Amino acid sequence: MSDTAAAFDALRPTLLRVAYRMLGSVADAEDVVQEAWLRWTATDREAVRVPEAFLRRVVTRLCLDQLKSARARRETYVGPWLPDPVVEPEPADDVTLPLLLALERLSPLERAAFLLHDVFDESFETIAESLGRDPAACRQLATRAREHVRGERPRFPVERGHGMAIAQAFFAASRGGDIAALGAMLAEDVTLHSDGGGKRPAAGRVMRGLSEVTRSFAAIARLLHGRPGTLLHMAYVNGLPGFVTREADGLLQTTALLIDDGKIRAVYVMRNPDKLGHLDGALH
Repeated sequence: MSDTAAAFDALRPTLLRVAYRMLGSVADAEDVVQEAWLRWTATDREAVRVPEAFLRRVVTRLCLDQLKSARARRETYVGPWLPDPVVEPEPADDVTLPLLLALERLSPLERAAFLLHDVFDESFETIAESLGRDPAACRQLATRAREHVRGERPRFPVERGHGMAIAQAFFAASRGGDIAALGAMLAEDVTLHSDGGGKRPAAGRVMRGLSEVTRSFAAIARLLHGRPGTLLHMAYVNGLPGFVTREADGLLQTTALLIDDGKIRAVYVMRNPDKLGHLDGALH
């Protein structure tokens, strides 16, 4: 392998993490990193003092361009939008699914400043080079972003065994139609977010409150009676305890649970096949 490719490949996982957290799409993140590779091969690398800083700057700028078109696509999206699910045996960091959703409410520059500083530990001087702003402006962007997303950082991290036990119990109760057991796990202000993208049946809006959410799961259990789907993996989905299933239609589905003080405060179900394709090969 050439030195050019070796240097880039060593940084590829980091660049993908940056791009995915900016965009919420695995495919778009991979496209951005591929474009960064093409630009890397066309660059005078002798003039690059710190390859990681240079490539992160390239990826950030490409993501900012992508976000403009992504916002237009989201305006016509069918039903609730969720980021592509990333499934891991352990949570990688504290950028959980609720935080990714909160980032959607930020401007692209606020999102970049927050992620680069608070998540990837970059200095405001370095961020300023990436965003084409001065360091003071970048500090302001990150401060505003932090105020908007403050409530979405996990308050009390859930111990792994406890989180997975709740996820297993949730799977059994929701698929078995045990609505009493299910209701006992849910917080009074629980929400249900289901993303079908117009490709598979899913709720057209976010379901809110214990009564509405339990009714939704009771209806789903009736529909799935005798074909509850196959549990493939218990895992972390975007940093939250959850599981991956293969449903009666043969397609994958992910479910992630936001657990707070022993109760499930939010359920995130990904059904859009366009956002699940990258998991197929990885789960065999």
